[in-house]
Amino acid sequence: MIYRDVEIFNGDRYRVPQCIQRIDHRATHGWQLRYGGTRLFSDHSNDGSGAEAALALATKELIRRIGTLEAPTTLQRAPSANKSSTLPPGISGPIVRGRSGGRARDLSLAVLLPRFGEAALRRSVYIATEGTFTQTKLRGAVKRAVLMRAEAEEAYRKAATRARRAEAKILKGMLTAGEFRKRPRRPMRKAA
Repeated sequence: MIYRDVEIFNGDRYRVPQCIQRIDHRATHGWQLRYGGTRLFSDHSNDGSGAEAALALATKELIRRIGTLEAPTTLQRAPSANKSSTLPPGISGPIVRGRSGGRARDLSLAVLLPRFGEAALRRSVYIATEGTFTQTKLRGAVKRAVLMRAEAEEAYRKAATRARRAEAKILKGMLTAGEFRKRPRRPMRKAA
């Protein structure tokens, strides 16, 4: 998990985990949790004295949500607007390939298989040769490609959720140890 130091309007500084943002606007002062929806944890003070308690509540809620919700991913859910075929995201083709020394060219679909924390794999799903191609063979290849992609996406989501939950355990330990408490203010600069 990524952490950053945040200085609030009164000069107090806190170490804040990702998915929690500081909101200081006119009469609104608090920490906004942005994970599985948004929720504001107000300081309930105009001077920022409740910021530490509000951050602790926001962090506890973040840990709870990570433990119950699937981790968000950046996997594409729908085809790009500029994609010319009606194939689902991660599948393209048919691709026509000729082999050196061979007479018949074959057709296949390219499938991009996402892997969490690693580079995606590119796999090919055979359709037929140019001479034996039929719409039925194409539909069968599309079904196989969609199944391959769906299995890879499911494995990706599970791995992302496992990784996020492992981070939440560390976050819980940090919360218990008080690592998100107020930090020393920065020293004032002397005017030159």
